[in-house]
Amino acid sequence: MSETTPTVVLVHGAFADASSWNGVVERLQGANIKVTAPPNPLRGISIDSGYIASFFGQIEGPILAVGHSYGGAVITNAATDAPNVVGLVYVAAFAPDEGELLGELAPTSKDSVLNEVLRPFQYPAGDGKTATEFGIDPARFQEAFAVDLPIEQTAIMAATQRPISELAFSEPNGPPAWKSLPSWAVVATGDKAIGHDLVQSMAERSGATITEVEGSHVIMISQPGIVADVITTAAAAVDRATVTAGG
Repeated sequence: MSETTPTVVLVHGAFADASSWNGVVERLQGANIKVTAPPNPLRGISIDSGYIASFFGQIEGPILAVGHSYGGAVITNAATDAPNVVGLVYVAAFAPDEGELLGELAPTSKDSVLNEVLRPFQYPAGDGKTATEFGIDPARFQEAFAVDLPIEQTAIMAATQRPISELAFSEPNGPPAWKSLPSWAVVATGDKAIGHDLVQSMAERSGATITEVEGSHVIMISQPGIVADVITTAAAAVDRATVTAGG
């Protein structure tokens, strides 16, 4: 690997953790691609983007930032002021524009059932105050999130899901990194979480190179090989572009 070969940073989305990338990580490591999958706090756009931006800043050399679902919104914001991020990959992900709220974007999808299955919870926000976070009704987790995975697997995912703060949906997004960086997108035709239609429209708006795949919202779990292939292609493309620019 050359000094221009990017480190792939995989950012997970809501109701999940970094283990959702395990199949992709295995394949990228098998191809000798540097990869890491940090935790996403799931506490809101500003907190999560700030955390991931700080993570970017502690990696030497170029980065290919990859986001799944809500993680797409996080990398969109975090990569804007991260000079070492050289490309973006959206996996069944949000790619918001400046000023947009995910809570306003999500209901525009005709394919999504997510709003029907969310359950609100309360958590302490300091100074005696509480805030709202959301989880998915375990009885409908497979239907909304992972219909192409076995029920035994989705039952475990439902039981171990990580709730996401309401701030993720109500805080405005900042200037998007996709306006200045090359982007790729994996669009899952059976996405019932964000919704296939909304993911497709955002991917097109961002100018991403789109790979459409039959599968659910968690396409990186059900078809990690395809997702890893897209990431590998993107990594090679930004590596060549960096070499050309440097030469």
